[in-house]
Amino acid sequence: MARLFGTDGVRGVANLELTAEIALELSVAAAHVLAEAGAFGGHRPRALVGRDTRASGEFLEAAVVAGLASAGVDVVRLGVIPTPGVAHLVGQLDADLGVMLSASHNPMPDNGIKFFATGGVKLDDDIEDAIEQRMAEAWRRPTGAGVGRVTDDPGAIEAYVAHLVASLGADSSLEGLSVVIDCANGAASMTALAAFEAQGAEVIPLHASPDGLNINLNSGSTHMTSLQEAVLEHRADLGIALDGDADRCLAVDHMGTIVDGDQILAILALAMREDHTLHGDTVVATVMSNLGFLNAMRDAGIAVDQTKVGDRYVLEAMNANGFTLGGEQSGHVIMSEFATTGDGVLTALHVAAQMARTGKSLRKLASVVTRLPQVLVNVPGVNKARAGIDPVVNAAVSAAARELGRNGRVLLRPSGTEPLVRVMVEAETAGRAQEVADRLADVVRDRLSLEPAGR
Repeated sequence: MARLFGTDGVRGVANLELTAEIALELSVAAAHVLAEAGAFGGHRPRALVGRDTRASGEFLEAAVVAGLASAGVDVVRLGVIPTPGVAHLVGQLDADLGVMLSASHNPMPDNGIKFFATGGVKLDDDIEDAIEQRMAEAWRRPTGAGVGRVTDDPGAIEAYVAHLVASLGADSSLEGLSVVIDCANGAASMTALAAFEAQGAEVIPLHASPDGLNINLNSGSTHMTSLQEAVLEHRADLGIALDGDADRCLAVDHMGTIVDGDQILAILALAMREDHTLHGDTVVATVMSNLGFLNAMRDAGIAVDQTKVGDRYVLEAMNANGFTLGGEQSGHVIMSEFATTGDGVLTALHVAAQMARTGKSLRKLASVVTRLPQVLVNVPGVNKARAGIDPVVNAAVSAAARELGRNGRVLLRPSGTEPLVRVMVEAETAGRAQEVADRLADVVRDRLSLEPAGR
């Protein structure tokens, strides 16, 4: 049986793969496992529950709340709020557990359940495994005063927005900046606009009218064409693209050019180094970061600690070494002084603040990174376990790396969920990168095919 938890909680098509029954059983099991692990400290536990704008979040929220309360956990409903808002409030309000209902940038029919432990951090793998094993087991149900109580906290969103604004410092202002904010019709449709307006920015909202069905629909960080058009139309200084639960952001400069997570990370790394808040003069990134980012950081004297793909691995490296900044090309950026997880609105505010502080355009700030063309080819139907040990594949990768030299890079990465290998190549030109990637993909396909020879 496949593991229920993925790299970012439990996710699937709502009411088909992720049902109300699963949501309830997960919540009950989580309450029991965390109680036995001592996470509740022997007192009556309290959980915060938030969701994004998906219609399915309404019934899944009801199931999660019912499961927690039936297991004796007091529940505070936060309503529609970004994922990092739940994580922050778990810590700020000293709650024992946080639950977020969201499938992030996935299409509307999907949904997901993410758990946060005390302090607003994601659960360890062993705790997730224990929760899965506990599901559907018989348990002794509390009665009477032993059942959990359910309340709402209408001021939670305002507290989260205040935290975002306060992160910039008392002397920071965004007055004079015009910004288009694409909220993806998601969880930040109120918080992002409020935070930027509180700092004096001129805000042009885009895709900020959620109806339960339009989250991420041709909008947000995975569909940025309309944001590029809006920035040019309004002659804005920058555009911000969030995803459905606002844990990531990408940007657009005043000329309509996309600024990706690597460039955003570089802007923040340089700003934090200047402010002496970049611990160890080191930034954490994944192996998928563009070579142009790595070169820019090397030239600036900033070290890069690279991890496996996934914001959880970035956070693990940050926590293990006390680093204060990390992120992914996709726009997940973690600023550990202010957040325990990626926060798109927080990231966007600090990028805009650097523009205001320096008087430089986003295009100028992002130009520190000269991105190399990057090509990614997925090779399905192969034995991914042999990707790093097959001698012919390894020889082909080494030859390609020598061929590209300092002006290129090769990475083979097995998929975490499918029988496929991802071949990533960076080179001076897109054509060169494509040619090398296709050649390596042919070698992987020939050597690692799951089909019997001769078929």
